[in-house]
Order: sequence, then structure tokens, then C-alpha cells
Amino acid sequence: GFRGSISESRRRRRRDVPHPHPLSPRRRLDALWLSPTSPQIGSRRFLRPPGKGACAPLLLVYQPRATGFTTRSDIGPARDANDPVDDRHAPPGKRTVGDQMKKNQTADDDDEDLNDTNYDEFNGYAGSLFSSGPYEKDDEEADAIYAALDKRMDERRKERREQREKEEIEKYRMERPKIQQQFSDLKRKLAEVTEEEWLSIPEVGDARNKRQRNPRYEKLTPVPDSFFAKHLQSGENHTSVDPRQTQFGGLNTPYPGGLNTPYPGGMTPGLMTPGTGELDMRKIGQARNTLMDMRLSQVSDSVSGQTVVDPKGYLTDLNSMIPTHGGDINDIKKARLLLKSVRETNPHHPPAWIASARLEEVTGKLQVARNLIMKGTEMCPKSEDVWLEAARLQPGDTAKAVVAQAVRHLPQSVRIYIRAAELETDIRAKKRVLRKALEHVPNSVRLWKAAVELEEPEDARIMLSRAVECCPTSVELWLALARLETYENARKVLNKARENIPTDRHIWITAAKLEEANGNTQMVEKIIDRAITSLRANGVEINREQWIQDAEECDKAGSVATCQAIMRAVIGIGIEEEDRKHTWMEDADSCVAHNALECARAIYAYALQVFPSKKSVWLRAAYFEKNHGTRESLEALLQRAVAHCPKAEVLWLMGAKSKWLAGDVPAARSILALAFQANPNSEEIWLAAVKLESENNEYERARRLLAKARSSAPTARVFMKSVKLEWVLGNIAAAQELCEEALKHYEDFPKLWMMKGQIEEQKELVEKAREAYNQGLKKCPHSIPLWLLLSRLEEKVGQLTRARAILEKSRLKNPKNPDLWLESVRLEYRAGLKNIANTLMAKALQECPNSGILWSEAIFLEARPQRKTKSVDALKKCEHDPHVLLAVAKLFWSERKITKAREWFHRTVKIDSDLGDAWAFFYKFELQHGTEEQQEEVKKRCENAEPRHGELWCDVSKDIENWQKKIGEILVLVAAKLKNTF
Repeated sequence: GFRGSISESRRRRRRDVPHPHPLSPRRRLDALWLSPTSPQIGSRRFLRPPGKGACAPLLLVYQPRATGFTTRSDIGPARDANDPVDDRHAPPGKRTVGDQMKKNQTADDDDEDLNDTNYDEFNGYAGSLFSSGPYEKDDEEADAIYAALDKRMDERRKERREQREKEEIEKYRMERPKIQQQFSDLKRKLAEVTEEEWLSIPEVGDARNKRQRNPRYEKLTPVPDSFFAKHLQSGENHTSVDPRQTQFGGLNTPYPGGLNTPYPGGMTPGLMTPGTGELDMRKIGQARNTLMDMRLSQVSDSVSGQTVVDPKGYLTDLNSMIPTHGGDINDIKKARLLLKSVRETNPHHPPAWIASARLEEVTGKLQVARNLIMKGTEMCPKSEDVWLEAARLQPGDTAKAVVAQAVRHLPQSVRIYIRAAELETDIRAKKRVLRKALEHVPNSVRLWKAAVELEEPEDARIMLSRAVECCPTSVELWLALARLETYENARKVLNKARENIPTDRHIWITAAKLEEANGNTQMVEKIIDRAITSLRANGVEINREQWIQDAEECDKAGSVATCQAIMRAVIGIGIEEEDRKHTWMEDADSCVAHNALECARAIYAYALQVFPSKKSVWLRAAYFEKNHGTRESLEALLQRAVAHCPKAEVLWLMGAKSKWLAGDVPAARSILALAFQANPNSEEIWLAAVKLESENNEYERARRLLAKARSSAPTARVFMKSVKLEWVLGNIAAAQELCEEALKHYEDFPKLWMMKGQIEEQKELVEKAREAYNQGLKKCPHSIPLWLLLSRLEEKVGQLTRARAILEKSRLKNPKNPDLWLESVRLEYRAGLKNIANTLMAKALQECPNSGILWSEAIFLEARPQRKTKSVDALKKCEHDPHVLLAVAKLFWSERKITKAREWFHRTVKIDSDLGDAWAFFYKFELQHGTEEQQEEVKKRCENAEPRHGELWCDVSKDIENWQKKIGEILVLVAAKLKNTF
């Protein structure tokens, strides 16, 4: 079969019969007409059918070729593209193997590849059969039409294709994420790693073996000089070896002169001083230096004998070789070329020379930079900047010469004179330069100021008197002269200054401060008023903010009368009548923030003159005096306040409290008596009087006052205070009796029901307490504390199911109440059902997503690793809630991040100073991690804030046993009850 196929192939080739290879329809050449003179193209032969004319179509006959293979011996050794060719005299562009390959490739690309390997049964040949033909206009039109069709078809599928590609990419990224994405969360957490944590990371272990880790170095022990001297004093030489040396390995020598070798010439001549047995240590040092020089010479000499290393200047040279610029070498070359072009095209352009010099300076070529800038001074002798740059680049003495040359070209340049003075190191030389400069430029304020600064006060005064003549419009020189003159002369100087500069306010303010400093306070007000009038007459606009800033500066300088006079003069300028109160209160707060307390006091005083009957202004002023003033100033202000606002109860109470805190109880009683006259039957004043008496252990007087109040001004609070007074004094029966009487009149007052139930609880009458709470809830179903007390009572007696039911009922009657949800969560947690507690907490956060107390509890319900994430979520929901801030502070405390915890405690008490729990935790934190000063500071701030709220705080402060405790004592008690269970 094999032979038959070969013979059949030969017969077909011999008879020129077309090969039965199937042609692609796209490549069919039925209509191809060829000239009879071109019978063969490549491996295809075109034949005309027998019996047809010369114009008959040709038949394409396929003639297969033998396909061979190539070995290394056929094409020679492998060569790199940059290797030279064999022809040594090849023209440019043909001298490397790469060039030849490019040439051959270009030639090959021109020919059509009609090989069998490039043929496909369906598509035909890969390339175009007619690529070598001319490209005509109709071909261009056809290509444009096909391109438009392709573009249209592509647009139809574009969105779908892009969407599919996008989905495939996303799917691929999800299945095979990058390593960077896998570790992105860990990389983000690296930002929280502190320096101590980073340093505490253990080092990577040493992978070397024991012998490599612990190499045994040669140990050398220095021998003392006395050892040499002792053995050299004997002066004995031995030329034989002792038998014991060979026996013991040479370690023992029988003679003291054992250092001498047994061979002649072993001792170095010259180490011993002639005629003595002493060792010459100086020569040993010289020998050591010689040895070091030999080693350095060996290191520094190259093979050719030329020295290539300078041992002393080597490191210095290395430092000088380090480039100080951060740019690329090519960028520097481009910049250098551009600047050279600028210099040549416009040689009188100073910035070109300065930029060129700085470029060379940055690249480390300082001398080139100096030469360039000196060339620049020749081309631009009138440029101040070029001379200053030249003086900067040159060393000391040369810089002085450059400046001297600059002065000859620019005798009126102030900056050059200042530079010349800076180059001088001696004070006398500086003075000489500046005085010479003032001869040429007498009207320069800068030169006068520089010269005056170098003089003694007396000489400075003389110079300033001359300076104000030369520069009469300089306010600074006039004011400096006035400060150096005596009182009388200073007044004259300031008057002259006002004549020369009638539009500057600082001269007037300085005059006012001068009068105040010399005890002339009555003149201060007149001077400021005249200043406002004069400046307006000269067309100066009175800028209120600028004057207030000047007043604050006067306050900080100690000129109280001047600052108050300025405030009174300008506080009302440019403000609408309806905006006055609001604007003045804001100004006062701003002054307090800038620590200008006298300015704030002046604003309040002026505001109280304009609004004498405004209770809010009096209150703001009173709180200001309470925080920043003295007790006497506060009491004086309050006396004036109650005279203008006798119906303002809070002002009376502040006055009485101030007297009481100062220990003056009779004065406090008299203030309250006056308050009674102004406000008869006022509940607040009645209760304040009762508190004053009870705090001072005057219980009978307190009882009489309460009885009088119940008869003349009966209110629920008066009854409640009456019950509480009897309760804390131990009169339980009287307290219960009063409570029953009060509930007849005020049954919708929940605190009375609470007190009734708590008294029964104290007597351990659970049923009566439960009944009291239940009756109270019927009358006050929206009182949250009543629900909580009833629930805790049931929990206390072991009725968990009933407690649960009570809380569920309370949540139905009071939806979206975070306190009830919190109690439900804690109930389950105390019962040990943590899973149910977490479920309830999730429901609670769904119903109350912005509740700070719930989020703060949720943080510590989580396991430790998840607490930080939960705290971030809490801060997003409740950014400014004190409970959340307190929880974050406790979280940092638990992680022993002391500084951060202290910072967050400060934030918490700043946002809500009334939250007692925050103060208690802060104080406990400082007890463990703070100093005594920090502990006292927290305690003092808490006493000033007087917190009244907080779950833990109220448990202690409302306990009957602690009813007379002060704020500081309650703080200590609450802090002692806290445990670091978080």
C-alpha cells in the first residue's frame, strides 16, 4: 500500500494532473486570468486545459514541496543581538547581528508566505495573497465600509461584553484574591501598633548551626609591662633547650629569662636601653606606629604602585561623593542645558544666573556655582538678588568683598547692608556697617531698628530720637522711643507721634497704657474716647474685632483699666440693636477662651448696664464670677442681681449657697429670708431653706420649715422632702404617715410610691413593697424607675420568671425605652443565660439604635477580640454619647493603654460633667495609674461639676446612710465599689 501510494503520486506529478487537495471556497481562483508567460508562482503551477485557446482560464495545480528541518550546524552558533558581524567594514546600520536580523526580517516580510505550514483547510492562507499588489482608492473605500460594519457590530455587543468581562474579573478576584487583599485588614491594624509593641516582637531565630553561631576566636591576653621588665632584667641568654620543655610541651621554662628564644637573632635589637636592663616603651610605641603605617600602605597601594586610597580623607571623600539632590542625572543635564540657553539668550536676566548657581550647588559643584554667580554679577551689576546670592555662596572673607563690591554698585540697597552687617562677627563692626548704611539710606526703618537693637538703652534713645526725625511715619520707632523716655518726655513723644501719624490706633492705646502705668487711671477713659473720635475724624474705620484683640493684649500685659476702657468704647460699634445681647455673650465667651478675663468682665458689666433686668445675663455673669472670680466678687454681683431681678429665685439661691459654702450660715439665712419676702410661697426657696438647716444639723428648724411649707405652699416635692427628712432621721412611722398623707393628694407623683415601697423593703416586708409598687404602676404606668424597682424586687426574692414578665409588660407600655431593655439584658446575664442576653441586646439595638447606654453595655457583652469592632460601631451610631465614650475609655483601660484611656476619660467628663459614673471611673483609673496630683485634680473637678446622675452614682448618693455626704466623699465611695471586671 505504501509503495502504491508513492507510485501514484509520481504518476500524477508526471502527467501534470491537478492534485486532489481540497481548496477553500474563499481561495478559489476560477476566474483568475494569467499571462501564458507566467506558468509558475511559487509551488503552484497554472495549466491551461488542452484544446483551449490562449485566452482560456488557467487551472491552478498544487505541487507539494519536501519540508526539511534545520540543525545548529546549518545556522552556526547562537549570537546576541549586540554582537558584531563578521564583516569588519560593514556600513552603519549593519554592524551588529541585530541589525542584520532586522534587515532580513524586513526583507522576508515583503515576500508572501505561501508555505504549506501557513495553509488552513477552511480559512486558506493566513496572509493575503494580494498583499503585494497596489492599494487603490476602491480598496480604501471597501476597507472603510468593513471597518464601519465591524464598529457597528462591536457597539451592539459592547455593553453586554463589558458587563460579562466585568463579572468574570470579579468572579476571578473572589476566587483568587491578591495577597495584598488577603492581608489588607492586618495591614490596616498595623497603624494601631505602638512603638513598645513593635519593639517587643521577638527576633527571627538564627538558622545557622552551632559551630557557625559560636565561632571560637583566638583569645589574646595583653601582658603587663612589668612582666617584660622582670624577665629582661636578668640579662641571661640561653642557647639550649631544657629537656623538661620537650617533656611538658615547652610550657615550663626553668629560667626566668624564658622569653628569649634559643636561636640567635630572635630578639629585636633596640628594644632594650643600652647599658641597662630596662624596657624602652617609647620605642615599642614607635614600632607599633611603623607597623600600622606599613599595613595602611599595603591597603592603599594598588598593583601598579599608585596610591588609590587616602586612609585619612577617605570617609570625607565618600561623604562629598553622596549626591544631595533627589533628581535624576538626565533631569539635571536637561535643566543645565535649559538654563545655559536662557543665560545665552538673555544674559541680563538675573533669575537665570541665580537658578544656574543653585542647580550647581544642589548637585555638589560649589565652585562652579560660585563662578557662575560671579559671572552673573558682572552681567547684572544692578540686581540686588544676584549680589545677595553671590554673598551667600562665597566663604566668609570673599563674601565680605562681594558685599563691598555690591555696595559700590547699589549704595541704596537696604538688604545688602543688612547682609553686610550679618557677615560681621564683631558687634563694633556691625555697628560701623549699620551706621555707614544709615548715612546712605537714612529713611530705612529696617536699618534703624537693626542699629538700635545693638545699642545700649541710653544710646538707643539718642538713636531713636534721630530715627523718628528721619522716619516720622514709623509707629514702631515712635513707640520704642516712648518706652525708653521718662513719663513726661514719653507724653511729648506720643503727642508728636499723633501729629505725624493721626491714623494709627496703637499710639493712642500706648498713651492710655502709659497713663495707667503712672496711676492716671481717670485719663485712660478720656484718651480712648478721644482716640475713637480722632480716628473717625481722620477717616479711619473703627474695626471692632481689631480693637477687641488690642484689649485682650492689654489684658495679658496687665493694663486692666485700658482694656476695660477699650471694651466699653467699641463693644457697641457696628451691632444691630436686636443682636446686641447674643453678640456680647459670644464676645465674652471668646475672651474667656483666650484667657482675657478682664475683657470678659468688662463685657458683662457693660451688658448688665444695658440689660439690667435680664435674668439670663445676670446668670451668665454670676457663673463667670463663680468659675473665674473670687467669692467676694460673686456675692457683690449677686447682690446687685437680686436688686434688679428680685423674682429670679436662682439668683437668691446662688447668693445663699455662696454664703453657706463660706461658712456664713446666718448670712445665708438672711438672704433666704429676703428671698421669701420677694417670692412668697416659692417652693425652691422653701426647700433651699430646709436643706440649709438640715445640712447644718438643725433638724427641728427644718421640720418646722417643712410643716410651714406644707400648710402654706403644699406641693409634691415639699411632701417628698418631708418624708425623706423623717426617713433619714430614722422616724420610719412618721415617714410612712407623711407618705400616706401625701399620696392622698398627689397619687400621680411616682417618687412617693417609690419611697413607700423602699421603706417597706427596708423593713423586709416584701408583700407590702410589691403592693406599693403595683399600686404606683397603676397610677404612673410610664414611670421607668417604678418598673425597675418592682422587677429587681422579684429578682431579689428569686422570682426570675415574674421579673421577666414585668419587664416585658413594661416594654409594651413604654416602647423604645433603652433603660427597660438594658434591665432585661442584665437580668438574663445575671441569671447566667448569656445567649438569651445577646439575643435581647440585638433586639434592643434594633429598637433603640441610637441609645448610648445600650451600645456601652453591648461592647462588654462581646468577647475580648470583638470588643474593638463593637466600639467602632457604637461610635458611628452615638459619636457624642457620654456612655459610649466612657465604655471606650474603659476598653483602653482594660488593654493597659493608659494614655489613650486618660484622654477618653477627659472627653467623657467634658461632654457630660453631670454623669457621676464617668467621674467615679476616672477617679478609680487615676488611683491605679495616676499621680497624687492627677487624683486630686479629678476630685476637685468633680466637686466643681457637682454631678447628680449616673446609675452607680445614684445608688450611693441616694442611699439613706450617705444623705449628708459631700460630693468628694460620694466620689470616693463610688470608686471603692467599682471593680475592674471589664
